[in-house]
Amino acid sequence: MLRGKQKRFLRAKAHHLNPIFQVGKGGVNENMITQIADALEVRELLKVSILQNCDEDKEMVAAQLVKGTKSELVQIIGSTIVLYKESKENKTINLPS
Repeated sequence: MLRGKQKRFLRAKAHHLNPIFQVGKGGVNENMITQIADALEVRELLKVSILQNCDEDKEMVAAQLVKGTKSELVQIIGSTIVLYKESKENKTINLPS
């Protein structure tokens, strides 16, 4: 579980990132969760954009992604979700304690 100071740190790091995944009309599926989990292992921190034609609520999409990828939700801002998961092999982000 991330603490407030850690979330602020990750939000600052994520500010300059571009979303690399988009959730559209089909919503969240198994293939998307697998790809996001793989990307989290490499990058640790990433953004997911929710398109306007997505039928599901953004909080629901975020909950599905967090549960499926076993990651931490950093923030939901507008239609963008920021996810963090500590990498096993490619650890590059050192969180403040």
